[in-house]
Amino acid sequence: MRAALSPAAPDSAQTVSLFDPISLRGVTIRNRLWVAPMCQYSVDGRDGVPTDWHLVHLGSMAAGGAGLIVTEASAVSPEGRITDRDTGIWNDAQTSAWARIVDYLHRQGATAGIQLAHAGRKASTWPAWGTPERGSVPADQGGWPALAPSAVPFPGYAEPVALDAAGIDTVVADFAAAARRALTAGFDVLELHAAHGYLLHQFLSPLSNLRTDEFGGSLENRARLLLRVVEAVRAEVGESVPLLVRFSATDYAVDGWTVDETAVVAGWAARAGADFFDVSSGGNVTGVQIPLAPGYQVPLARFVKDHAAVPVNAVGLITTAGQANDIIASGAADAVMLGREFLRDPHFALRAAHELGAHLDYWPGPYLRATWPEA
Repeated sequence: MRAALSPAAPDSAQTVSLFDPISLRGVTIRNRLWVAPMCQYSVDGRDGVPTDWHLVHLGSMAAGGAGLIVTEASAVSPEGRITDRDTGIWNDAQTSAWARIVDYLHRQGATAGIQLAHAGRKASTWPAWGTPERGSVPADQGGWPALAPSAVPFPGYAEPVALDAAGIDTVVADFAAAARRALTAGFDVLELHAAHGYLLHQFLSPLSNLRTDEFGGSLENRARLLLRVVEAVRAEVGESVPLLVRFSATDYAVDGWTVDETAVVAGWAARAGADFFDVSSGGNVTGVQIPLAPGYQVPLARFVKDHAAVPVNAVGLITTAGQANDIIASGAADAVMLGREFLRDPHFALRAAHELGAHLDYWPGPYLRATWPEA
């Protein structure tokens, strides 16, 4: 069964709006205003186990009315972490800790998603805050060898180890096992991280994948690992669980990964078992010009939607209720993901509903007075 949009698409008699529900396989999400995965680098125990910080961080946005909440990039293996402060989903302790958080999200009416990730050549780095250090962590300070399609370092990072055939098989198995653990924790939706210069994106891009075997060269070969992961995860979780893929639609670089290739691979991934595509951009190389502006990635999302005939969400500098609603109503995307705006205001969804005049039945009881007209 393919992803079903509910209600009807924007070119029908009824225009879809931000607070209309959407159904993917066996899951109905209460609105189209979603929380993007955002790294927190806040696992002080360095063991991948989410903490009270993650409960409050994610839980506040659930109470604030968000539809789907996708966790930060959660590593499918210890070596797949970006930093040693990342969350993971490779063992029982992590699964149990996530279950507590998922339960709270559900009690607030939100749909719980987890982003399954492997950092590849961008692994074993210093966190983005809490230390002045940047780049790769040395082995004598707790670092570990990074893995990649080819022994080509991300600029300023240590040289990674090129994965051999057995290593690739292990990566596929790790994603499948992490997907099973995610379901045990109670997650409703899974997302594969194939964006922002992490491992699956590294295989897709000819700038980071210089292989000459079946995983390099042609677009079909460069997409092989992602498609194997999609197929393995789908086989592991069955037919009722929605599976998203996050793409960087372009490297913004000459001879790099392009939006045209993204659309082609999205179509292949849909046939392999993916349902929905989260369209971002960049992150695989440095020294490029990214055209930052409000909604700057929306045209990329629309291109993938139109050319691959798949449902997508848009993300990137979406900051107002009207802007978000216009993206949905115009048919440019089927949902929007917000990051920074939810950090600034975890209750952005409730505020957006108030501004747009949408009447929701999921305001938390203690907050209902905020819906009353001012005297």
